[in-house]
Amino acid sequence: MDYNVYIPKLAKIIEIKEEVGGSRPIKSFRTHFINKNDFSHRCGQSAMISVLGKGESMISISSSPLVKDYLQFSILKMGRVTTALHEMQVGNVIGIRGPYGNGFPIEEWKGKNLVFIGGGIGLAPIWSVLNTALGKREDYGDLILIYGARTSKDLVFNDELKELKKKITVFLSVDVEEEGWKEFVGFVPQNVTDKKPSPKNSITVTCGPPIMIKFVIKALKDLGFEDEQIYTTVENKMKCGIGKCGRCNIGKHYVCKDGPVYSWAQLKNLPQEY
Repeated sequence: MDYNVYIPKLAKIIEIKEEVGGSRPIKSFRTHFINKNDFSHRCGQSAMISVLGKGESMISISSSPLVKDYLQFSILKMGRVTTALHEMQVGNVIGIRGPYGNGFPIEEWKGKNLVFIGGGIGLAPIWSVLNTALGKREDYGDLILIYGARTSKDLVFNDELKELKKKITVFLSVDVEEEGWKEFVGFVPQNVTDKKPSPKNSITVTCGPPIMIKFVIKALKDLGFEDEQIYTTVENKMKCGIGKCGRCNIGKHYVCKDGPVYSWAQLKNLPQEY
């Protein structure tokens, strides 16, 4: 039988971790392919996750390519497919096809300082490149994470963040003041302005809500970062994953193929449709 790009590979859920509860819950799913694993991805790429009878949804891969034992997806419960995923248990089977997208050019950043800036579930695609940089620590300069969410209960990867603070500089924030919170209070772009990361020999990676990204880029520009030093992702609705359906286009660009990763030098010249 000829290979069909629309047929997913079957994978078993081997671990589920509740990252965030409440009205906007987030869970991390670690999966393992049932048959031969020839899946190989780059930092920042996505995969189409399918649930039988419910549909499929494009999800960022949050595990590093250096990890071979599992593939991780950190998923916010939003619609039909993500709701079905949140109802699944360890041992359940899902479909995975991909990977899709261009990924972060992390190989080109060797010798650079890396500044990661995330908001909410936007830390998921950053998590892959951050942990890859940690795994190849000798290849990079200073590593800094600036991350925030609405409240402390909305921060993902809480346990991992505690360990991360022992290895690199981590600045956390919440949108509004809350009892017991000792770090920055305010929006992520304000924390960027407050912490003033240096543009010297640096690359920034930012992911989060579009409005956050907009003001993070402004804050970085005010600090002296050049357009070529700023990278982000575009989360347009992706349906087919292979540039055929046209659902994710920005002008002539298809986010599933040409993106989702863009430098600000590239993105600012595209039609403002995202």
